[in-house]
Amino acid sequence: MSNRSIIALIALAVLGFLVTQTFYTVDPTKQVLVRQFGAIVGEPKTEPGLYAKIPLVQDIQRIDRRLLDYEAEEFEVIAGDQKRLVVDAYARYKITAAKLYAQTVPGGESALRGLLDSLINSEIRGVLSSVPLHAVLTDQRANLMDEITKRVNSKTKELGVETVDVRIKRADLPQANSQSVYNRMKTDREREAGQLRAEGDEENARIKATADREVAVIKADAGLKGQILKGEADAEATRIYAQAFSKDKDFYAFYRRMEAYKQAFSSGGSTMLLSPDSDFFRYFNDPSGPGLNNKK
Repeated sequence: MSNRSIIALIALAVLGFLVTQTFYTVDPTKQVLVRQFGAIVGEPKTEPGLYAKIPLVQDIQRIDRRLLDYEAEEFEVIAGDQKRLVVDAYARYKITAAKLYAQTVPGGESALRGLLDSLINSEIRGVLSSVPLHAVLTDQRANLMDEITKRVNSKTKELGVETVDVRIKRADLPQANSQSVYNRMKTDREREAGQLRAEGDEENARIKATADREVAVIKADAGLKGQILKGEADAEATRIYAQAFSKDKDFYAFYRRMEAYKQAFSSGGSTMLLSPDSDFFRYFNDPSGPGLNNKK
């Protein structure tokens, strides 16, 4: 190989090196900072494309701009009612101010995760220590998580990081406490159920007594009204009978005697021991009756 060829190869190598040191691309998932002797130069490059820098003097730092996940190690907290709880949390965050992030977290992503671990642990302890255990195990947990997210985000914003969400994946009682808490909760639920049943029985008895009393009053009123109406009807019937029979007393006597015969012989097997000339049989002996004969 001639000297000219060697020089050409060296020139191509140097040119290739200078090209790689001069030009760089920005990926849609990244944002790029340019550093000159360690100091940040200009603003982050966020638009995808091809960019240039001063070779050998400037270098670049790529920072993820996607929504990232972080999972904390499980740890134990003490609720406001002094109950112990083991929680397993996770967070979602993104780097929104790359320049601020690079200045405040020089250790990069691993350093950021260490800071997140400390912040999330501290804020979860702070919030859960102010509420009873049942608040963490019920629907109130969502409100608690919103408060924790707000607190963590207020701290990470100072690092150029937005904390989008903090959630507790799992919240369990320590193994030693689980059975005792379960037994206590069971006793409380049974006591509440017994109280509700007693209140229900009492209310049922009260309603039944009220209904029985109202029924008795209604029946009494109905009976009284019935007796009054019956008395008025009987009185009216008596008045009508009296008015009608007063016009013919003999016919009234005859009618009364026929009613007596009807009642005496209605059973069909009646036996009566009376003298044949008894006044009761006078219409058998004389169908016209004494009063009717006299009228004739």
